Amino acid sequence: MSTSIRIVGAGLVGTSLGIALTGRGHRVTLEDPSPTAVRLARDLRAGEVAGDDAAEEAPELVVVAAPPDVTAAAVVAALQRWPGAVVTDVASVKEAVLRDVLASGADVRRYVGSHPMAGRERSGAAAARGDLFDGRAWVVVPHESSDPDAVRRVRELAAAVGAAVRVMPAAEHDAAVAAVSHVPQLAASVVAAALRELPEQAVGLAGQGLRDVTRIAASDPRLWTQILAGNARAVRDVLQGVQRSVDALVEALDALASGDDRGALGTLSGVLEAGNLGQARIPGKHGAAPAAYEVVSVVVPDEPGRLAQLLADIGRAGINLEDLHLEHGLGQAVGVAEVAVVPAAVAPLRAELERLGWRVHD
Repeated sequence: MSTSIRIVGAGLVGTSLGIALTGRGHRVTLEDPSPTAVRLARDLRAGEVAGDDAAEEAPELVVVAAPPDVTAAAVVAALQRWPGAVVTDVASVKEAVLRDVLASGADVRRYVGSHPMAGRERSGAAAARGDLFDGRAWVVVPHESSDPDAVRRVRELAAAVGAAVRVMPAAEHDAAVAAVSHVPQLAASVVAAALRELPEQAVGLAGQGLRDVTRIAASDPRLWTQILAGNARAVRDVLQGVQRSVDALVEALDALASGDDRGALGTLSGVLEAGNLGQARIPGKHGAAPAAYEVVSVVVPDEPGRLAQLLADIGRAGINLEDLHLEHGLGQAVGVAEVAVVPAAVAPLRAELERLGWRVHD
């Protein structure tokens, strides 16, 4: 059933949400302090630009997709402006927003916080994608006074754009995202910052491992400063645990550098093994239990259409590609496609690709 939805904020998440909702037949209107951003969102088919409220249909649902430091004020304004609408927000931190909304005196029964666990390194409407939420967790964060019907409407919103709904209290949400989102952002930034003064020859040796670790370091510093400030306590608690591990590693490496390996190798091994255990807990595709995949490495000439040809050949072989990484050969006009498949598919995939003339490696 079509719903009238107002999205306040035409950045990456707001525009992506608008694209996804209009594509599913919902009536979406958009507003943003930036006329350029809201017009771009409209041109990307995220909805219509909001006009004179007196001539417009009042929204049934309002989604505040504003920066974290102004989210609470925007939520309160929406509750007062549309007394019949359910209001949610998509900020990355929930306790700080909820605290300010509850203190406002507005009708908070119609407010239910939420947070789609989806994003990109790039920000703004130009980076928006209609499939941004497909298969991603969307956390719905009701409070004690939330009306059950309002909670249902926000859950339906998340499900409508392909997200997997999770329900958590605000404090539990903030503690969780500190560990799975906010501290990883800081870790990526710290590792990437160490590259600033590295000689070009050294940076040129970078492989897929460094790219994987530092990918999110390209994120918007202004936005992340606001997110981290809004969740400072929970982020600090997680970082203190990371700091203890780093201190133990530095102590072990100091011992090894001085020729004393008593216990030092065990410390290194313990941290690495703990990392194995933690990484193994990360959910697999579509939130399912982690799966064990094997990698088939295929040499791909750096020529137009060759990667597309490889993917087409894999598809015609009837094999499901679970993941793909590209390694570019240093100073060579070739790359290596690391194709992850289920173990049972390794032998038939290798045989078919070799038959078609691809160079396949272990």
